[in-house]
Amino acid sequence: MAQAEIIIADDKLLPQAVELYNKIFRPRRDVDFFKRRFAGRYNILTLLARLDDRPVGFWIGFELKPGMFYHWLGAVSPDHRRQGIGRQLHEAQLDWAKDHGYEYVRCECMNHQREFLHFAISMGYDIAGTRWDSTHADTLVVFERTLA
Repeated sequence: MAQAEIIIADDKLLPQAVELYNKIFRPRRDVDFFKRRFAGRYNILTLLARLDDRPVGFWIGFELKPGMFYHWLGAVSPDHRRQGIGRQLHEAQLDWAKDHGYEYVRCECMNHQREFLHFAISMGYDIAGTRWDSTHADTLVVFERTLA
């Protein structure tokens, strides 16, 4: 089990999260894509996980509505998966959300993303619903977890 340093990323560190995103996901995105997604959002939280001062994971979320924090996006580099880093990022996000007065955390994932489906259930999330995402031609599974 790796013990990552989990830090809150400010605007200066956001490019590190974006660089890691682009190593994992397609299509590639730039920093402006993330800033546009954050526009008008409250309590944006970007966490970076580092090992030996290198970013190996990120977790991003923001307020969805009063009382509910939304985990929007997160990933751990393939070389560092199954070492507990995703769990560390997730727990740091939960602690932050609870400290900021949120009662629930919500996240979504595509039905084909089996690893995250298992992860969410193992972290105590309940399935709150599903919806069709025509952009990806897949069902989104909606998860919620109480922070009480």
